[in-house]
Amino acid sequence: MPLLSSILLIPVITLIVLLLMPQKAVRGIRLICALSGLLTCVLSLQLWTGYDPTTGGIQFEEIIPWVSAIGISYHLGVDAFGVILVMLNSIVYFTGVLTMWDLNERVKEYFAFMVLLVIGVFGVFMSLDLFFFFFFYEIAVVPMYPLILIWGSGNRAYAGMKLMLFLLAGSALLFPGLLAIYHHAGLNTFDLIALSAHTFDPQFQIFVYPFIYVGFGVLAGLFPFHGWSPTGHVAAPSAVSMLHAGVLMKLGAYGILTVGIRLLPEGAAYWAPTFVVLAVIGIIYGAYVAMRQTDFKFVIGFSSVSHMGIVLLGLNLAVLGSVVATDALNGAVFQMFAHGIMTALFFSTAGYIYDKSHSKTITDFGGLGKQMPRAVSIFIVAGLCGAGLPGLASFWAELLVFLAALKTYPIAGVIVILGLVLTAVYILRVFNLAFFGAPNPKWENLKAQDMSGLHLIPRAILIAVLVIFGFVPRLMLDLINSTTIAFLGNF
Repeated sequence: MPLLSSILLIPVITLIVLLLMPQKAVRGIRLICALSGLLTCVLSLQLWTGYDPTTGGIQFEEIIPWVSAIGISYHLGVDAFGVILVMLNSIVYFTGVLTMWDLNERVKEYFAFMVLLVIGVFGVFMSLDLFFFFFFYEIAVVPMYPLILIWGSGNRAYAGMKLMLFLLAGSALLFPGLLAIYHHAGLNTFDLIALSAHTFDPQFQIFVYPFIYVGFGVLAGLFPFHGWSPTGHVAAPSAVSMLHAGVLMKLGAYGILTVGIRLLPEGAAYWAPTFVVLAVIGIIYGAYVAMRQTDFKFVIGFSSVSHMGIVLLGLNLAVLGSVVATDALNGAVFQMFAHGIMTALFFSTAGYIYDKSHSKTITDFGGLGKQMPRAVSIFIVAGLCGAGLPGLASFWAELLVFLAALKTYPIAGVIVILGLVLTAVYILRVFNLAFFGAPNPKWENLKAQDMSGLHLIPRAILIAVLVIFGFVPRLMLDLINSTTIAFLGNF
């Protein structure tokens, strides 16, 4: 069977098996999902190693006509960007299953919704048909509502509804924009390759591009349409937050890149200065608000808004046709991957601390490093990655985007570097208030509940990925660059 369809069908088959299994078969459900996640990781690694960067472009293509009358086909394929994000989804899927191993409440339904979300994400990263791209996009978004509403904590009804309203508003912008692209091209096809070869009228591009950018940008945490994201993070269970911040937000950025910028390059270039300003505001705003939070998950949630601002900044700098376009786009795509792994580690660990203490309030703790040294050490690694520590993956991604910003818009470059300083401040603030100092006697019982055994495995995998790409960034950059050079040929 073709490789991409194999990766996509593994969670599809897993979902069917889950639906047929009895509710009480909890251990079997966990094992099947873990095996599914592991298999997608193995096949994604095969995809990564099998992609030929010297050739570049779209590879592993599969085409099956679907509704020929209006030009819909089951068309899969990936460039280097897709390869990297398919791997990201596989890693977060597998580690997310292991993170929720101790779940006992409605286990079958939980993993069924989680697997459905994963199917949608894989479909988006592989689809080369605009209809299927949007179809899988909606499949990925919808499960978030029941996952938060049923298994979430705190004000989960409000968080779930807010999330769905924002994301539906984004889809309401996307749908007419995508139909306008299909109609204006006049090719009677939804095929992205055919559409990208068509030159759209510049005025049409300028008019439609904001619909595509903002529609996808809502999911990417675009300021000022980010409000759903931190609220959803706080209410969601650990693995859902991992997928939410680690993967779902990348769907928005990937949509901007693959649909917006690829099909409407002149529109992207026209609007880039405006969206650069919004990205810079998002970086500073997210970091500043994170600095004021007292809830672990709110800190990470607003941190994600700030870090995704770096992705959006890189994408917009890349379309301006400057000499730093390659660095900007390489950095943006690298940041998608690095941020996905980092936030998965963040939420996985914060969720573990919450599950054992039933508190997410930073000031409730103090000296937790002496009571849960392994959990705290893992959280610190994620925090240092967020602060851009050399030797961890996000350092290289942020460096490339910041250098591009300094060379293109020096004032904006200086401002986003200030955002990095604010990031260090809020990360060190959390370390100081929650982890160092005299231990709080209230949490003495946590000494016997520190991470061990199976709980360490998913966190160890995520740390290993951050370290490998932190010390050997060329493993990522050489692959990305093969697609970046061809992609920027449109500008």
